[in-house]
Amino acid sequence: MTHTSLEALRKSLSKPKTSAQLCLLGIVAGLFAAILIIIFRLLIIGVQAFFLPETDNYTQLPDLYRLFIPVLGALLIFIFAILSRYKHYRLGVPFIIHRIKQNYGNIPFNSTLNQFFGGAIALISGFTIGREGPSVHIGAAGASFIGSKMHLPYNSMRTLAGCGVAAGISASFNTPLAAVIFVMEVVLREYKIHIFVPIILAAVTGAVTTQFVFGNTYELSLINVTPLPIWHYPYLIICGLTLGAIAYAFNRNLMFVIKVFRRISMFPRLFLAGAIMGLVSFLVPQAMGSGMSAIHLSVISAENMQLLLTILIAKLVATLFILGLGIPGGIIGSVFGLGVLIGTLMSYFGSYLSPDIYVVGTYAVLGMAGLFAATLHAPLAALVAVMEMTSSSHITVPAMVVITTAYVSALQFFGNRSIFLQQLDFQGLSYQVSPAVEALQKIGVMSEMDENFKLLYSDDKDQINATLNAVTSDPDNQTPLILFDEENGYRLAEYDLSLMSDNAIPINYSQLEAISSQCTLADVFDILKDKRSSSVYIYNQLDNKQIMGLIRWDHIHQVLTIRNSLV
Repeated sequence: MTHTSLEALRKSLSKPKTSAQLCLLGIVAGLFAAILIIIFRLLIIGVQAFFLPETDNYTQLPDLYRLFIPVLGALLIFIFAILSRYKHYRLGVPFIIHRIKQNYGNIPFNSTLNQFFGGAIALISGFTIGREGPSVHIGAAGASFIGSKMHLPYNSMRTLAGCGVAAGISASFNTPLAAVIFVMEVVLREYKIHIFVPIILAAVTGAVTTQFVFGNTYELSLINVTPLPIWHYPYLIICGLTLGAIAYAFNRNLMFVIKVFRRISMFPRLFLAGAIMGLVSFLVPQAMGSGMSAIHLSVISAENMQLLLTILIAKLVATLFILGLGIPGGIIGSVFGLGVLIGTLMSYFGSYLSPDIYVVGTYAVLGMAGLFAATLHAPLAALVAVMEMTSSSHITVPAMVVITTAYVSALQFFGNRSIFLQQLDFQGLSYQVSPAVEALQKIGVMSEMDENFKLLYSDDKDQINATLNAVTSDPDNQTPLILFDEENGYRLAEYDLSLMSDNAIPINYSQLEAISSQCTLADVFDILKDKRSSSVYIYNQLDNKQIMGLIRWDHIHQVLTIRNSLV
């Protein structure tokens, strides 16, 4: 009964449509991802509690501690990377984008292990990175694990991986809607309702589960957002242009660091990253810690522009080298922190426009939104994120002005590209698929295969002819005949009407290639695209001797020409 139910579930999930089963799996994936991320965060908080008076606050540590803790952390990251035998650059959001686009979201276990412990060590050691990179990787891997254990169709596993990403971001920042938009805008780069709904449920599940442990808090809740008068808007446009230029410079310099040190082996790279972080922390204690620690600093030191500028420079230099040299961590948290510092500095001139209004908090949030949008090419996710994290309607219109100006100026004037895509290009990891393949990836073979076939274990010509005559006797319901013998394997037998004569109709034999029941029509297309004809047979993933159905090239062609817009 259980086996039959699972087969029915797999067949239902192979269809590109919204279903209760897929929605339920989205919730399960979101819950599992959130639990993994909660464990990840508790590990960081628990270890930091042994030597820090407050989580992520390294300012009270002795100078030599701040100098050597990042170096020790880099050495531990190297040791764990060696043990897990995984390339260190292939982690985080860029790698997940590649795996979802090219491998249906199947995440290697070694990379997940490396990201979990490597990311935890980096954050414990005070590197100025974000926790969302490991969270996204861990969330997608958790969802992928569920799909692979249940042997679900690859099209549904791709959706589940997106659910894991949404749960990871939602659990990191407590922003479920921004997480959904980020997945659709940056990771999947498409909006389809049957994908959209389970991702929404996964994001909500991730947020609610995390709130149960850490409370319903936001990093920006400390910042006081006030409405800006209309005469600030020309200055906001200037701020947006400036943020667009900074985003371009940040992306360009990060890729420069990555390319310069690409030929250096892992140990000297990681050791250098630890040494740079240690030196920066020794000179500027406030620069130590995750990118989100800058938000607290901007609140308590908003009037000290010299200190904020020093912290900004220190964090910027450290972030470029740490991420560029391969320390496992997220870029989003770093961009958030840098953007808040830049926005707070910009508020110095904004205060002259309205001396009687405290505008520092508003500009801090706008700086974060503009830098996020231009750096990651995610304007809508940036807008939704600041709306959720501030719970203020006053930020909406000013954020739209800054975000659009920063995004368009970075793209138009500087030719800036998403830092994720630049990293993927550098690593040689493909992320682009043709529209035809993308449409076919959403349809599992189980939903389209022809299950009405005749299987004959014989190579006897007379028996084949008699069977073929029987299955094709009804012109309106002709059943395909599949043959099997030890010498030729599986073949499709058909009458060749083009060579018919008065005496007989020749039989045409077509060799059939096999494809797993987990595959999608894109995999069938990849096999048959050169021939533009023939067929493949579908075998049961759990029993490769059981033939489940047949898919012809004509059927693939029909999906692409007639039903493409529906998927």
